[in-house]
Amino acid sequence: MAARQLSGKKPQNMGYTLHTLLSYMGRHKFLLLVVAVLVSISALANLLGTYMIRPVVNTLETGDLGDLVSGVAVTAAIYGIGALAALGYTQTMVKAAQKVLYDIRRDLFAHLQTLPLQFFDTHRHGDVMSYFTNDVDTISDAMNNSFAMVIQSFIQMAGTLIILFVLNWRLSLVVVVCYVVMFLYIRFSGRHSKAYYTKQQASLGDLDGFIEEITAGQKVVKVFNHEQESLRQFQEKNEALRQAGTGAQSYAATMVPAVVTISYLNYAIVAVLGGIMAIQGMTDVGSLASYLVFVRQAALPINQFTQQSNFLLAALAGAERVFGVMDQPPEMDEGETELVRVREENGSLVPCEEKTGRWAWKRPDGTLTPLRGDVRFEHVTFGYESGHPILRDISLFAKPGQKIAFVGSTGAGKTTITNLVNRFYDVQGGRVLYDGIDVKNIRKDALRRSLGIVLQDTHLFTGTIADNIRFGKLDATQEEIERAARIANADSFIRRLPQGYDTMVTSDGANLSQGQRQLLAIARAAVADPPVLILDEATSSIDTRTEALIEKGMDQLMEGRTVFVIAHRLSTVRNANAILVLEHGQVVERGDHEELLAQKGEYYQLYHGMFELS
Repeated sequence: MAARQLSGKKPQNMGYTLHTLLSYMGRHKFLLLVVAVLVSISALANLLGTYMIRPVVNTLETGDLGDLVSGVAVTAAIYGIGALAALGYTQTMVKAAQKVLYDIRRDLFAHLQTLPLQFFDTHRHGDVMSYFTNDVDTISDAMNNSFAMVIQSFIQMAGTLIILFVLNWRLSLVVVVCYVVMFLYIRFSGRHSKAYYTKQQASLGDLDGFIEEITAGQKVVKVFNHEQESLRQFQEKNEALRQAGTGAQSYAATMVPAVVTISYLNYAIVAVLGGIMAIQGMTDVGSLASYLVFVRQAALPINQFTQQSNFLLAALAGAERVFGVMDQPPEMDEGETELVRVREENGSLVPCEEKTGRWAWKRPDGTLTPLRGDVRFEHVTFGYESGHPILRDISLFAKPGQKIAFVGSTGAGKTTITNLVNRFYDVQGGRVLYDGIDVKNIRKDALRRSLGIVLQDTHLFTGTIADNIRFGKLDATQEEIERAARIANADSFIRRLPQGYDTMVTSDGANLSQGQRQLLAIARAAVADPPVLILDEATSSIDTRTEALIEKGMDQLMEGRTVFVIAHRLSTVRNANAILVLEHGQVVERGDHEELLAQKGEYYQLYHGMFELS
C-alpha cells in the first residue's frame, strides 16, 4: 500500500538521468578506461587464482613436489598482479570521480547564475544548498564506491558462471537456477526502494531548508518564543525523512541477507551432489574442490552488486534533482541594445572607452540614443502569480534627472515597479520604456549596469570592507572605494574599525550594525557610478542626520540622472521632484510634496500619519 502511494514520487526519467551522468563521466573516458582495464585485470586474477586450486590439488595425487611448488608460485603471482591492479584502479578512480564531481558542481553553479530571480524567490536557500551538498555527495559516494565495484562484480559473476560450466556443466544448472532467483529478488527490492530513495532526497532537502531558515532567524524565534513550534515543525520534517529513509533501507537491507541465504542453500545442494559424483568417478577431486570454492565465492560479487545498488539508487535520485535544476530554463535575454560610453565629436556622439560620464544606448543598427533616464510605464499589468495582479493597467513616467518617490501601503506595488524596471520580472501586459526603448529590447546586463540598486535587505559577503564595496565594480581602485565610502558617509565609521578598510566582514555583516551594513550597500552602488539609482528603503535603518548626508552625496553623484526612491522617511519624500502614491497596484496621486498636501487626499493622510509617528 505504501509503495502504491509513493508511485507518483518515482523518478520521471531515470534513463535520462543515467544518460546525463554517463555523459559527464564520458568527459574523462581515458581515466575511466584505465579504471575499467585495471578492474578487469583484478577480477580476472581473482578468477584465475581460484581456478588454480584444481591443478594444485591434483598434484597431491601424483606426489610431484616440483609441480606443487610451481603451481603455488603461479597462483601467488596471479594474486600479486591482481593486488597491484586493485591498488591502481582505486587511486585512478579517486582522480576520475573528483574530476566528474568538479564538472557537475561547476555546471550546476554556472547554471544557477543564469536562472531568473523567480527561481530563487520560489526555492528556499537551504534547498538550493542541498543540491551542492547532499545530492552531489550521493553522486560522490556512488562514483568512489560503485563504478569500479559494479564492473568487478559483473566480470566475476560472468566469469564464475563460465568457469563453473567448464568444470561441471551438470552442477552448474543448479547454480543458474539459484542465480535467477537471486536476480529476481534484487529486481523486486530495487523497484520498490527506488521511489523511497527519491522521496528521501526530497525530504532531506526540505529539512535542510528548514534548518537554514531557523538558524538564520534565531533572533526572531527567541523574541516570539517560537522554540517549541520550531521544534514541532522540525520533528514533522525529520519524521518524514525517517519514514522515507526507513522505506528505502527496509527493502535495500533485505538484499544481502536474501542473497546470502540463497547462496548457502545453493552451496549445500552442490556440495552433496558433487560429493556423490566424485564417489562415482564422474569428476576428479581437484575439479570438485575448485568448483566448490567458486560456488562459495559466487555470492560475493552478487552481494557486492546488491550493496552498491543502494549507492546507485541514492546517487541517481540525487543526480535527478541536480540535473532537474540544470534543466531549468535560463533567464531569457532577447535584447540586442547595448550600453556604451560615449563622447561628443563634431557635434555627434561616438562610442569610446574612456570615462566621460556620458552613456548611450547602442541599437543593433549602430544608432546611438543618449542615456537620459527617461522611464515610462504604459498600461502595465503584472502579477507574481497568475490571476493575482499586483499592478493593474498602471501608467507613469519619470523624466530625466528627476528624483521620483514611491509611497503607499505595504503590498501596493512599490518594489514591484523597480523589479520591472531592471527586468527581474517581465510585464504581462503593456510595456516599460527606457529612453524610448522597450526594456525587453535592451540586453539585461546593459540594462542592469545602468541601474545602481540599493535594496532594503542588505547582503554582505565574506571578505574585507573594501572587497564588499568593490563588489559594485571589480576593478575599482582603493581611491575609488574610499571616495564611494565618503559619498555614502561610511568612511568615518570604517576608519574607526580595527583594520579599517581591511576589516573582515563575516556572517553577512554580523559584526556591523544594520545601519553600517546599509551604508556599505550604498557605497557599493556609489563605486559603480551608475547612471540611474534605485533606493528601495535603503535608508530605513539610518538616522535622519546620516540620511541627509547620504542624500547630499547621492545628489552629487546622480546629478542629471533619474533616481527612484521607495521610502517612508519624510525628508526623502519631501525632497523628491515627483511623488507617486500607489494603492492596490494603481497610481492614485502624483505631484510634488506641496501639491499633494494641497489635494488633501491619500498622501495628505499618509504624511500626517508619518508626521505623528516621527
